[in-house]
Amino acid sequence: MILAFTLAGIVLIGVLGFVGRRRPAADLAEWTVGGRKFGALTMWFLQAGEVFTTFTFLGMAGLAFSGGVAAMYALPYVPIAYVVLFFLAKRIWRMGKERGYLTQGDFLEDRYSSRALGTVSAILGVVFVLPYLQLQITGLGLIVRLVTGDRASGTLSMIAGSVLVVAFVLWAGLRGVAATSYFKDAIMLVVLVVLIIAVPAHFAGGVSGVFHKIDQLHPEKLFVHAGANDHTWFITSMLVSAIGVGLMTLPHTWPALMSARDPKVLRRNYTWMPVYELCLLLPMIIGFAAILVVPKGSDPNGVLLTLSKDALPGWVTGLVVVAATATAMVPAAGILIGISSLVARNIARVRSERTQFWINHGTVVLASALALVLGIFRPDLLANLLLLTYSGSVQLAPANLLGFLKKVPVGKAPVFAGLLAGEVVVIWLTFVDTKLVGTVNVGLVGLAVNVVVLAIAAAIERAVTRSGDVVRTGEPV
Repeated sequence: MILAFTLAGIVLIGVLGFVGRRRPAADLAEWTVGGRKFGALTMWFLQAGEVFTTFTFLGMAGLAFSGGVAAMYALPYVPIAYVVLFFLAKRIWRMGKERGYLTQGDFLEDRYSSRALGTVSAILGVVFVLPYLQLQITGLGLIVRLVTGDRASGTLSMIAGSVLVVAFVLWAGLRGVAATSYFKDAIMLVVLVVLIIAVPAHFAGGVSGVFHKIDQLHPEKLFVHAGANDHTWFITSMLVSAIGVGLMTLPHTWPALMSARDPKVLRRNYTWMPVYELCLLLPMIIGFAAILVVPKGSDPNGVLLTLSKDALPGWVTGLVVVAATATAMVPAAGILIGISSLVARNIARVRSERTQFWINHGTVVLASALALVLGIFRPDLLANLLLLTYSGSVQLAPANLLGFLKKVPVGKAPVFAGLLAGEVVVIWLTFVDTKLVGTVNVGLVGLAVNVVVLAIAAAIERAVTRSGDVVRTGEPV
């Protein structure tokens, strides 16, 4: 029954994606940003829904199960980022409208007059976000496998989901993602409300009972303590995430923002979306309930589904699986649009718009196929790169921030120098000397080095420019 529910849900999401557009998009701008015509309601589900992925639906419960209140680092960073975007979004949208930006690479290339910077930023974006795409596809298979106990069913769901996502993305572009976002958020909220009532009531007599029992049996889970998820990790991870989201360093967030009808739509949504993000608390509470009943050492990512099976009838568990499936498929579609538009606009560099459009569509197919094949046969191959998704992409924050200013105060060389230094530090601390900075988020360390190098290089650039001006005018040095 559960597998049937899951496959029906996957097909329904695919159909909704096709309904998002009656005819295929005629050009890349229409496909990528929906003609910049989305109103407040569509933008709400499109942007707010970016936060709710398989990580937030299953991962937040798992993080609460394994780390206790340390999981709550995810609560403050999104509202903080939205406060920043409340002030920045108008500027970003207007520049995008006037200059025709579709991607982060377009923005950086134009602001720093450097095609090389646009290309490098696009390559980094693809490298850092591709593992995030694989995470959604692998998560889809994990969901079905955990509930059915059948690995073959999980693989079948991954294949079916990937094929349908590619199909509706190619047909409808961002409009397809918007159409499926309505369904995803609606069913997810319904399921989370059912879970937050049924699961704590079944195992502890209610939400208050969960925390009373944890206070008695596992009090260490109710405060941030020494270890991998200590205070330092909590604060620095929150800062890196807030900076990354607030300064638009993840490439797949750009098409959604650019698709708004006008900046008023964006500011209105950023006013209220922090309230909506409080829904992240709901899967965390399920994770706390799991502390009481799931054996220590169990797979954290599966605790929400495990408790669902124990507390709910089979058909309701099927709805939970459909909701979890939606949190994998819809974000995967948005990520594919971000990756393909970067390749078509900033990496391939072809003159013909028609060729650019076909490169874009080819990239959708290739990126999805690569993520699917690796998710089935080598799920570990991109797993390490996933560690770089946030810490690596946040190194673009200084370039983005300076580019948002009315007049860019530095040239491309200092930005390149800082970016290179930051990425080298992040890679070194992630894969080579993993204990050098303790529990400090390596993205923040890399960002500090990035800013220092950028500042020094900018000072040198100004000094060289000033000396050159003096020599040219014939004035004494």
